[in-house]
Amino acid sequence: MTPEAASQQTEALCRLAPVIPVLTVKDASKAAKLAEALVKGGLPVLEVTLRTPAALDAIREMAQVEGGRVGAGSILTPDHVAQVLEAGATFGVSPGSTPKLLDAAETAGLPMLPGAATASEAMALLERGYRVQKFFPAEQSGGAAAIKSIGAPVPQVLFCPTGGVTPQNAPGYLKLANIACVGGSWVAPEALIEAGDWAAIEELARTASQLAA
Repeated sequence: MTPEAASQQTEALCRLAPVIPVLTVKDASKAAKLAEALVKGGLPVLEVTLRTPAALDAIREMAQVEGGRVGAGSILTPDHVAQVLEAGATFGVSPGSTPKLLDAAETAGLPMLPGAATASEAMALLERGYRVQKFFPAEQSGGAAAIKSIGAPVPQVLFCPTGGVTPQNAPGYLKLANIACVGGSWVAPEALIEAGDWAAIEELARTASQLAA
């Protein structure tokens, strides 16, 4: 897969909803119900971070949910690329990028949303062919103002900011021309997942799905 093809696919995913839930799943037995609630609420694109031992099993469970598009976040190594593909992930997200990681994803055919936090990083990824990128950590790197500033000299890049994005500041990102969507964890709080309160998560997702309206 070429970087250009990867960016076409990740842009299409980003355009499905204004928010991609960033999910840290500790109990894979709850993954399918979580995915169902989020999809019902209008957020079909789901990022499961590789931050827990249950992550790969959670991806396997979510990959079976109708209407969902499940990807893996916190991808750091070529081994991660192979593992998430085997689990059923349809895209990958990384906090940054390295040549080895991108080589592995391109060879394996995993569409990547690689991370950047500076103009130089964004330019390096664009030079390789990645037109759609993650901006991370968003708030700590200057927030919407920083992304707007980078967009002036580098308008070719579309960003999905994550890291500190909330319902309060998300609209400020989403109104920018160089934002495709945002990523956030607030739509699936750990307490609600543990309680199995899928109705509450569905409602949070429904509210989030209207942020760009």
